[in-house]
Amino acid sequence: MIKMNLQFSNNLTPLLKKQQQAIKKIPDEAYKVFVKETPVRSGNARRKTKLKGKKEIVADYAYAERLDQGWSKQSPEGMIKPTEDYIIDRFNKIVSGK
Repeated sequence: MIKMNLQFSNNLTPLLKKQQQAIKKIPDEAYKVFVKETPVRSGNARRKTKLKGKKEIVADYAYAERLDQGWSKQSPEGMIKPTEDYIIDRFNKIVSGK
């Protein structure tokens, strides 16, 4: 009989543990970036943007798509593109050890 332990989290090196902890923070960080990129007029859009289960950012208001398409001069790139760029950049920095 051969057994192979696949529970990597129990045998992580200190560097990998640090990277894993940093990666787990990305959803909260991305949510903050998304909200920051959301244009403000009355504050309704920012108030109605929520992080759902650390898996989804939900912008629950009728004009969310218009704002994301650059309708507002405050955020001409919308909210998704800058948030995606942040996630990719942050992940790459974590993995490269920066």
